[in-house]
Amino acid sequence: MIVVTGAAGFIASCLVGELNNQGYKDLVLVDDFSHEDRAANYKDKTYSALVERKDFFEWLKNNHRYVQGIFHMGARSATTETSWEVLLRLNLEYTKQMWNACVEYGLPLAYASSAATYGGGERGYSDNHELVEKLEPLNLYGKSKNELDKWALKQEKAPFFWAGLKFFNVYGPNEYHKGRMASVVMHAYNQIRETGSMKLFRSHNSGYADGGQMRDFVYVKDLCNAMIFLMKERPKSGLYNMGSGRARTFLDLVKSTFKAMGIPENIQFIDTPVDIRDKYQYFTEADMAKLRSAGYVAPFYSLEDGVEDYVKNYLIPHRYM
Repeated sequence: MIVVTGAAGFIASCLVGELNNQGYKDLVLVDDFSHEDRAANYKDKTYSALVERKDFFEWLKNNHRYVQGIFHMGARSATTETSWEVLLRLNLEYTKQMWNACVEYGLPLAYASSAATYGGGERGYSDNHELVEKLEPLNLYGKSKNELDKWALKQEKAPFFWAGLKFFNVYGPNEYHKGRMASVVMHAYNQIRETGSMKLFRSHNSGYADGGQMRDFVYVKDLCNAMIFLMKERPKSGLYNMGSGRARTFLDLVKSTFKAMGIPENIQFIDTPVDIRDKYQYFTEADMAKLRSAGYVAPFYSLEDGVEDYVKNYLIPHRYM
């Protein structure tokens, strides 16, 4: 039995789909299942039980002997969240409780961290543990994830295997519900379909041309395979970057979206919203050496191939993974 929290959300529901694809059917899905706009993410999956987030630790107390591992993907994931109280409760305290339960019951744990912990990238994008205390995230969401990573690294008692997964810019199926927080690919697809054009943020940094801002865009299918590898192989515990390892421009991404849709390019630029302008990352690129050295050798989708698969096989037919 494998537990997946945040199972109604984007990454976790894709993980459930890939676990099903690989033959894992005895899954326990945990989330706040009151959000009807997320029901399609899990309704056609194969699983053993749905457990409400608020009831999970009581459920685990009674069923831990049947559990083989926990993927804790549940979190408040909005980078624009301004309530530290909400982030403290959902991103730190709940995960600390999950950690301690895994210690008590002898369970391996993989939890969602974030590349938002790296802030402006002044110290690079290495998942070296020595850098964690020095990182300065640009928003409260990133701070919540970095505080959790710092806490985890200081614990004398830890799950016999644990991995903190530092997700970069993830795109792919099952993000229909995310609104403003959806990937740029989905925003591009919707804008192009409705208007025939796409608006990108203008650069407010002299070192980058408009549309030349760069991100490590990573296809969610690659993340799912990497997460399952870590849980199965259980290499050295610690923080692991979850990116493609190659930064690409927003122009590259949007041009790939136009091509996948078969529509001529029409790209315009608008000012970056003031509320995120001073917290905007202009470059991210995951150092993937640790995951590769742990034995993960599978190739990652190129940006062009990932966008084509996402657009043609999921967005256009409105399918779920």
